[in-house]
Order: sequence, then C-alpha cells, then structure tokens
Amino acid sequence: MPRRPIEISLPRLAGHRPPDQGAGTDHVGPGMMRIFDRLVDTPAEVVSELGETLLQTPLAAALFGDARERQGRARSIGWRWFTDPEARALFPVEDRDATGRLYVSSLREIAARRGPGSTAAGLATALLERSEEFRVLWDEQEVGLVPGSVKRYDHPDVGRLELQCQMLLDPEQAHVLLVYTAEPGTVSHERLRLLSVLAPA
Repeated sequence: MPRRPIEISLPRLAGHRPPDQGAGTDHVGPGMMRIFDRLVDTPAEVVSELGETLLQTPLAAALFGDARERQGRARSIGWRWFTDPEARALFPVEDRDATGRLYVSSLREIAARRGPGSTAAGLATALLERSEEFRVLWDEQEVGLVPGSVKRYDHPDVGRLELQCQMLLDPEQAHVLLVYTAEPGTVSHERLRLLSVLAPA
C-alpha cells in the first residue's frame, strides 16, 4: 500500500493558512536573470526548491552535466540521488551519507510547507515507493539540516574540487541562484580554470 508522506501541513498545525500548493514555476524572474547573465565565466545555476536546474552556465554544465538532457522527475537532484547510482559519482564517498540526509530533510520541509497535494509531496510518495534508502531516512524524520558552504566534487577530468557555494534566494518564485567559486591560489582554483576549457560553448 502506498505510503503518504504528509497528512497535515505544518502551517495548519500552527493555525495559519497553508501556502500555495505549487512550487513556483520554471520561469526565472527578471532580477535573477540579470544577475545570472553576468556569471558567464563562473559555475552557476538557478534551481527550483526541488533541486531542478532551470538555468546553468556553460561551466556549471561542464561540472554537473547538461541539465537539458534531464526530463520529468529526473530533473530533480533528489530524485536522481535515490534512483540513479550515477548521480552520486561526482560526490566523494565520505560525503554521500550526509548529502542523502540533506535531500530528505529538505524534501520533508518543502512537502510540509506546500501541502499533501503538492508536487513535493508527490515526489516524496514516489520515492517512498521506489527507494528503500529513502524510506529509512524519511522515517527518521530529520528536519532543519543545513548545507555547508563548502562543496566537494570528484570530477572525472580534473579531480577533486573544493568550492564555496553562495546562494541567492528569489522567494516569490522559490528559486535559488547557486554560485560556485574556488579560493584563488588553491589547487581547486587551477582545476576550475582547467575545467573551463572543457565547458560547452
């Protein structure tokens, strides 16, 4: 029998009107777009609250893969994390447990905020049916996990990268601009420059 991830939203429990059921749209706001357009030589992405990449710079595509190739639920990094083993290849083995927990915590909070009929709740339900690992983590009911500002990636062409991740939120669209930089003079900075040679035009 399918398991329902959210029965009553947190705002209802607190006596408030629940938020809109949607998770925003794929339309990126003009202010966010203007900032994004200035980041042509930097790994940067605009993502939805469900981890769907809406825009990415060429260097981000070289780092994470071309988001245009992903369709349906596979657009969400959380979905890919628990259904496609290749989605983890970029992440150091020692970071993968914490990363999985972070995705589950984030999805639990979004599903509670958006309500049981939302896209987020539907994604959680589908993952509960599809992934035993996701079920175990979901049952632990962790919330409030915060991602660190330093991200580590093992890129197949340039090796280990340690990047600072800065985030800019557009609350109206529930979109986040993610900008990745490396400290000048570090090995990661040189490897990021090398990766720029591999970036698609």
